[in-house]
Amino acid sequence: MTAPASIKTAYDVEKIRKDFPILNRQVHGKPLVYLDNAATTQKPLSVIEMEDRYYREMNANIHRGVHLLSQESTKAYEDARVTIQKFINAASSSEIIYTRGTTESINLVAQTWGRKNIQAGDEILISHLEHHSNIVPWQMLCEEKGAKLKVIPINDRGELLMDEFKKLVTSKTKLVSVGHVSNALGTINPIADIIHYAHEHGALVLIDGAQSVAHLKVDVQKLDCDFYAFSGHKIYGPTGIGVLYGKLALLNAMPPYQGGGDMIASVTFEKTLYAKPPHKFEAGTPHIAGVIGLGKALDYVTAVGLDAIAAHEHELLVYGTQALSQIKQVRIIGTAAMKAGVLSFTLGEIHPHDIGTILDRQGVAVRAGHHCAQPVMDRFNIPATARASFALYNTKPEVDLLVAAVHKVLEVFK
Repeated sequence: MTAPASIKTAYDVEKIRKDFPILNRQVHGKPLVYLDNAATTQKPLSVIEMEDRYYREMNANIHRGVHLLSQESTKAYEDARVTIQKFINAASSSEIIYTRGTTESINLVAQTWGRKNIQAGDEILISHLEHHSNIVPWQMLCEEKGAKLKVIPINDRGELLMDEFKKLVTSKTKLVSVGHVSNALGTINPIADIIHYAHEHGALVLIDGAQSVAHLKVDVQKLDCDFYAFSGHKIYGPTGIGVLYGKLALLNAMPPYQGGGDMIASVTFEKTLYAKPPHKFEAGTPHIAGVIGLGKALDYVTAVGLDAIAAHEHELLVYGTQALSQIKQVRIIGTAAMKAGVLSFTLGEIHPHDIGTILDRQGVAVRAGHHCAQPVMDRFNIPATARASFALYNTKPEVDLLVAAVHKVLEVFK
């Protein structure tokens, strides 16, 4: 694979920025400083042009047609599956299931593996750091089955208490489901240790990778996780497309998530025989353009290099942490020793929604709220935070503009 022309061997963020047309925008008469990457990332030209090309040149349904457009669409769709397989080092492309995103991936496991295997008295273990998408599906399953949901606590830095985790794992624990990286705080969880310990006690492990795949190298075989879920739109790909990785033996044993076309081997009124994974879990016409766009997004990230991206984003995190910490009214929420590029903070008694609104008028886009992680906010006894989150195209001058905008907030509320 050849790198996009704008990417050099050395990390050149200004060249990379030219691949993202939206970064040329102005908002409220000021240059856009986009720091809401944990919510969704912007898209490079290669992804935008790939989706455009799909609709202009090969739009057709997949797996069904003998005509050329259908054959081309099917090949591009399945080639993307192989790209994803290689990106996370799955053993087989059959272990890659397309979904609408991380949320649907987790719900798929809950409603298939979970409904088949969880019984009354069983336990499911999650953490206090989880996004609602990795809380609510398990609550629903536990309520239906009479199982118990247990929670790994965190310390004041926003780190999992691993000694408590080990106490919580029992012979009743059937599944541990935790995030790789906290969307609210940026904490990088020790998932390798969690997976190893859970497996030693007979539990399966699902990893919510929504906030990790764009920032850290993921090797599902090395990790030995049973399931891994992530979303395309958080790794420079389209919205409405996501991935569930599952070990093939587990996928083979799981019932389908939905019924319909393309997930069957044969249908009669008496009996339906299901297709093998991954197609067993992909009923109906999928988001074909989104799949192909996601494949192109992973090509882009691979060309830049995840190690280089991680180093660049860590430099921004250190720089931003030091700069914001100089403002006495700033309280950074989440100070884990191992963090991804997320700065979640409060500013005295000023509500984060007001912070976000004033920052927006300065051209700085951050997220303000509970970030679909209300238990995290409750743990720190706050209603919400303002959250700046970094991506491969962000710069130190943008961090300076964030800091200047925070001073503007203080001026307004002086």
